[in-house]
Amino acid sequence: MRTTSRRRLVFWGAIGVVVAGAGAVAVMPRRVPVDLVTVTRGPLTVTLDHEGQTRVRERFVVSAPLPGRVQRIELRPGDRVVANQTIVATFLPASAPLLDARSRAEAQARVKAAEAAVERAKAERDQARVMSDHAKREQERARGLFADGLMTAQARQAAEAEALVRLRALDAAESAVLAASHEVDTVRAALIEPGSQGTPARRSSPTLTLRSPIDGVVLRRLHESEAVVPQGEPLLEVADVSALEIIADYLSTDAVRIRAGMPALIEQWGGSAPLRATVDRVEPAGFLKVSALGVEEQRVWVVLKLNDPRAAWQTLGDGYRVEARVVVWDRRDSVLAPTSSLFRRGDGWAVFAVDRGVARLRPVAVGQRNGVSAEVISGLTPGARVIAYPPDGMADGASVIERGR
Repeated sequence: MRTTSRRRLVFWGAIGVVVAGAGAVAVMPRRVPVDLVTVTRGPLTVTLDHEGQTRVRERFVVSAPLPGRVQRIELRPGDRVVANQTIVATFLPASAPLLDARSRAEAQARVKAAEAAVERAKAERDQARVMSDHAKREQERARGLFADGLMTAQARQAAEAEALVRLRALDAAESAVLAASHEVDTVRAALIEPGSQGTPARRSSPTLTLRSPIDGVVLRRLHESEAVVPQGEPLLEVADVSALEIIADYLSTDAVRIRAGMPALIEQWGGSAPLRATVDRVEPAGFLKVSALGVEEQRVWVVLKLNDPRAAWQTLGDGYRVEARVVVWDRRDSVLAPTSSLFRRGDGWAVFAVDRGVARLRPVAVGQRNGVSAEVISGLTPGARVIAYPPDGMADGASVIERGR
């Protein structure tokens, strides 16, 4: 009987221990699985990244010098051209238009008016000559009287000034005669018919050859087939593609942080390694650009010059897409924490540092940062373990365990 009672006591005691252990486990706080990273010391580089494109530094547009007919342009984009040697286009100036009866009558009337203007200019010139001769004689007489003491110095100076004025008036009258004579030639030229003896140059209709202004290649052929074009019509573009630069339109809020001389990297241009570059200039005028989402943005052109030799990027051409990264801050020795571990707390930043399986809230002072790491000025030391992605609801003193353990 005693043995049976003792067994029952042992059995129920064991049941009690199991129930008490299960209750203790149930009320114990659960350990939250988290990803942990280590605060390190090392270099930190902050860049402003934006898509850009290549551009030749100087491009030249060959245009029609006169209205006329341009012959077929055989050069194609990419063909080499030599300055003042390669013929890029052949041009035939247009002939003078034929005059109808009304236009001819008007031209003849303009000729008569111009001839009358010549006669009037000659009469004014003769009058100016007479006045000049008279003023010169008065000047000589005044000098003689002044030498004999019969005229004041003021009167002599007045006579000399009058002679000089009359001489200048005579020069102006002579110029007026020449101008009127040239005007007659101009209006008479309008009466010359194409192919007449008075226009040997027009009769022969010379062909003009337009030559390349620089050593380089043809960028674009704006006219291919033979066509009649007006004066100033662009025919083709030539440029030296060995002198490329990079342009990128940054937001104005980013452009104010960029200065000429800052180093830069050119990536995603198609080569195996980034290209080194330097900020050449930040243009002083911004412009409005509408983004793909329909947002109006103020943009500023930033121009970069390549530092690597031509052999490193010889396959690049004008208008190629690249990725520009301007280095606005760089330090070789900084305390670094991943940006994913930072979160806002009031007006500052904070992290959850893990010490012996317990998460501790720590305010930190943050300096420069990029998309991966941030400079920790105070609050953490190298070697500290922090939660990479603090979960929502994480509290100071929470029990955590590194995920994967």
